[in-house]
Amino acid sequence: MPTARLYGTDGVEQGRIELAPDVFGIEPNEHAIYEAEKMYLANQRQGTVRTKTRSDVKFTSKKMFRQKGLGRARMGSARSPSRVGGGRAFGPKPREYRYEIPKKVRRLALRSVLSTRAKNDAVLVIENLAFDEPKTARMAALLKTMNLGSKKCLVLMDRSDAAVYKSCQNLPGVLVDLARQAHIHEMLHHEYLLVTREGLKQVEEGLKA
Repeated sequence: MPTARLYGTDGVEQGRIELAPDVFGIEPNEHAIYEAEKMYLANQRQGTVRTKTRSDVKFTSKKMFRQKGLGRARMGSARSPSRVGGGRAFGPKPREYRYEIPKKVRRLALRSVLSTRAKNDAVLVIENLAFDEPKTARMAALLKTMNLGSKKCLVLMDRSDAAVYKSCQNLPGVLVDLARQAHIHEMLHHEYLLVTREGLKQVEEGLKA
């Protein structure tokens, strides 16, 4: 049975808590992780790049010089892709890079990453995380108490909390997101997962097999 360290609201370790084995205890599927990350990165692309073709270049359409009698290669337009300043042949055009992989593969990828983090004892559960007002120093002190002061940490909340978000905003390597909408990219690029106890229930409910 996979377990995680459990912390109180003051950052003091209270023991360990059991994690759902079908979410945090599976054999990681590296290919599913690869496919999910590739899909995420592709869906972030804007696809707005465009180059000028010969019809877009602002040059005269007049024939540059007569066809015969000069001993030179014939040339009809200064817009030709073969000339400096001419349009580009077969250049990139605006396109849509977005695509989707099956939902089962996306869920398998998330469970694989979570299982890897749990195996490395990098999943930490905190009873609750709430501040009366934004306070970066308070959040930094809490993370330091939990030995996460210099670590890349993803904080997963069970609810939106502007005070917590603003308290983490200026901490390098710390990102805050909702547990029910955390995606593969942010999980892969953070060494530790700090999740509230209610947030952990949301993760297990959303990803249970």
